Amino acid sequence: MSTASIYRWHEDALEYLDYCDMSETVVEVADSWLVSDGVALAIGLHRERFFDGIAGRIDAQEFWDAAIALIPREGDWFPRVELQSRGGALLLVFRLRSAPERSDSVVLATYRDGDPRTVPAVKGPDLDRMTYLRTEAQAAGADELVILSPDGFVVDGGYSALVWWRGAILCAPPLDFARVDSVTARSLLGLAEALGVDTWREAVTPAELDGTEVWSLNALHGPRIVTRWIDGPSVAELPGRLRLWRERLGVLRRPID
Repeated sequence: MSTASIYRWHEDALEYLDYCDMSETVVEVADSWLVSDGVALAIGLHRERFFDGIAGRIDAQEFWDAAIALIPREGDWFPRVELQSRGGALLLVFRLRSAPERSDSVVLATYRDGDPRTVPAVKGPDLDRMTYLRTEAQAAGADELVILSPDGFVVDGGYSALVWWRGAILCAPPLDFARVDSVTARSLLGLAEALGVDTWREAVTPAELDGTEVWSLNALHGPRIVTRWIDGPSVAELPGRLRLWRERLGVLRRPID
């Protein structure tokens, strides 16, 4: 079970809150990442994504630096930064959370009632909605929902990016699909290209992924193998490939200082 300490950026310092009333709070932008013994994957890309979401509405540089300084350099943590709005005012909030349990496999189910997101390209505004839908999916035996485009193409997981393998080619959805820019997916695809592995962008329906190896990617778990897709395609696995790429991504982890 994850525990959290909450801090508010107030008068050029992070002020600890022993109580936080969220009843009238809107999360405008959020970002989170895994820190293990002081190292993390692509922390600069997380910062870039958070600042892009803020889009200059508030100066967050000192807040970011103070938040990074608060993360312990020992143990496993899953910190989160937020831009919130309350009564028209913008607030910067930092949540220091212990890392939840992690896994290397996942079960998917397709969400069939259209795109549930209101701001699909920004992480934050739809987190509560996606949490509710994931809870419903878990009751049906799935860990993660798959979001489709209006034309029925695979866009994203509710809390993850999706990639798949066609032989030795690593594939992902088109760049122009409305989706959060996944740091883990960017890192994986960039590493693949640096190693000379072919990558490809394609629009596919779930049925067109039948027989492929599908991975779900996010900052907490890293790459996870899809072992089952409820009422969806049959998925495959090349033994050892996931472990190899998890190890390769692990080499890219750097100290957060």
